[in-house]
Amino acid sequence: MLARIPQSAVVALGAVALLSATQALAHVSLVKSDPAANATVASPKTIALTFDEELTPAFSGFNVMMGDGMKMKFKTTVSKDHRTITGVSSGPLMAGAYKIAWHAAAANDGHRSTGALAFTVK
Repeated sequence: MLARIPQSAVVALGAVALLSATQALAHVSLVKSDPAANATVASPKTIALTFDEELTPAFSGFNVMMGDGMKMKFKTTVSKDHRTITGVSSGPLMAGAYKIAWHAAAANDGHRSTGALAFTVK
């Protein structure tokens, strides 16, 4: 004879399964940037991007490009808590529009996310 499982137990198990599946499919998201998206700033010496999950440093970074697509030189590192990528410019940025194109891989599952944001140097 099969044992009857209470309906509340079935609902609870379903909720746990759904939550686990949602977390497994989640990707790294950018939660903060300095400079902020669409900001107009003086030439920044550093750029910092903070994410909602720990990153895999070898597969996470960013590029900074001028409006014409010319890449700017930045040396990037990932913080000790593995949530922030910081880049230091090799020199001051000229006035104009810039785009930061980032890529980040989650440490827990390796899923890779990409994104971009713009800022202007006055």
